[in-house]
Amino acid sequence: MMLRHIKLLLVCLPVTFTASFSQSDLKGWHLLDHEKDGFYGISLEKTYNLLKNKTGKPIIVAVIDSGIDTTQEDLKNILWRNTKEIPGNGIDDDGNGYVDDYYGWNFLGNRSGNNLKKDVDERTRVYYRYKNKFAGTAINEDSLSDNDKQHYELWQKAASEMNAGSEEQVELMLLEVTLKSLKKHNKILQSEIGKEEFTYDEVEEFQPEATKTKQAKMGYLTCMKMLGFEKDEKNSHIIDELSDYVETRKEASEAKTKAPPDYRAEIIGDDYFNINDKFYGNADVMGPNPMHGTHVSGVIAAQRDNNIGVNGVASNVKIMMVRAIPDGDEYDKDVALAVKYAVDNGARVINMSFGKSFSPEKKWVDEAIRYAEAHDVLVVHAAGNESYNIDEKINYPNNQLIEFNSTATNFINVGASSDPKVTDGKIIADFSNFGKHNVDVFAPGVKIYSTLPGKNSYGYLKGTSFASPIVAGVAALIRSYYPELSARQVKYAIEKSSIELTDSTLNILRPGTGEKVCLDDLCKTGGFVNAYTALELAGKLKPESDPTKKQVADKLPKATFKNLKAKD
Repeated sequence: MMLRHIKLLLVCLPVTFTASFSQSDLKGWHLLDHEKDGFYGISLEKTYNLLKNKTGKPIIVAVIDSGIDTTQEDLKNILWRNTKEIPGNGIDDDGNGYVDDYYGWNFLGNRSGNNLKKDVDERTRVYYRYKNKFAGTAINEDSLSDNDKQHYELWQKAASEMNAGSEEQVELMLLEVTLKSLKKHNKILQSEIGKEEFTYDEVEEFQPEATKTKQAKMGYLTCMKMLGFEKDEKNSHIIDELSDYVETRKEASEAKTKAPPDYRAEIIGDDYFNINDKFYGNADVMGPNPMHGTHVSGVIAAQRDNNIGVNGVASNVKIMMVRAIPDGDEYDKDVALAVKYAVDNGARVINMSFGKSFSPEKKWVDEAIRYAEAHDVLVVHAAGNESYNIDEKINYPNNQLIEFNSTATNFINVGASSDPKVTDGKIIADFSNFGKHNVDVFAPGVKIYSTLPGKNSYGYLKGTSFASPIVAGVAALIRSYYPELSARQVKYAIEKSSIELTDSTLNILRPGTGEKVCLDDLCKTGGFVNAYTALELAGKLKPESDPTKKQVADKLPKATFKNLKAKD
């Protein structure tokens, strides 16, 4: 399960802020070049110098996420617009079944304009879905049909995890205590500083005289460091986010003994178990919680030529927002339909910064990824933020298309890297999931500065959620400047050009344990994404004659790749 927003801020406890570099020094570090700038970024300036005599073609990147602020100054000009649709007229002008889908579509709403903001985790949904059928009953597995056996095994796994919650209870208790303390300190500081909103730096610079206020200052700063929030985040936002997260965790805890509300039925009202009931939702791509999707979109393609805000990785991009990810776990049906919507409306790259540990309708998602594969669309996915080895603990969605007994050739799974100057000497984010076989490559995912909701708001977030769009941005660059290359070849260029570390002084530590390892032990390529080397390699590839032909990338004919030296 990859919890949204607040999870990304709580993934590593305790945490300390970087002292050697100021906030402004780290803005956009992920775009820098190690040789020139001293950061393990993706060498983007060098990449655009490589491309300066070339002309890119417009490309659509679909972002399946929580929503996007369509008024954000650095995003509003790069949003995809469905020119076949007249916005706001209540008519399905293009006849695709989705009324007024001008910026994309929202699968988490209804036609009355109501939107689903949160839902429980998939584990809880699975547990109560089959509880009446299997709980308290002696089950003879040999007598079950293949279908029922699958359901029973899934329910057993969910029940086991639901019942093993002592650590979760302790963590929830600590979070509640921390939230209570934070609110208390915040109230005192608001009164003494004389303003409702302030940042970490403002509190740090504040010099109180009263003992009570000094204690409030110290308590507030300590909470901030413990929780891993960025120094430029406002107190009001922090408390709101933490309050929402604690409430979600409380609901999950209570769900162990009491079935949670069926939020989906109450708001969306579709026939969930019928994949052909697909024209639900509404055109509100912003939704009630657009922070995550707004930040992701800015990483990919925030306008590069306007001298404001931030620079996205890729130019010539239009972002299509498909809202399908609530606070809590996404639904397989929404994800599957979101992928198909993106493909049908011209997306060439799809970013999926979400995931979970249960996928009861995986077959629908597999079919959608296969659909994207057949239409030569690249899917880029975040590996997750639990410090898990996902070769052992499965994370969904993934490239294993069980329904087709195949491995998707258009799927890249991305872990999060860092920089020693950003995270106290570490080069791998200690929250990142990893896997020698199931994570393809690493990309920067710590202290990533990008767009936030609000006309001119920007800030830092961390997580594999923000490593994935960096790779999606590189993929968009390749598809823009080398549009004749297939999705499989774009994946090849990104992965085979990944940068291996040769500096033996760097500590590559296994997330979760801190054991020193080689990068080859953490991902398939043993490397970090680099835009320059990826574009350089892409320029050497010979187009495939049939990019939609089903082949495994490693078995492509040698002639497909021109002047290419692959890694062993």
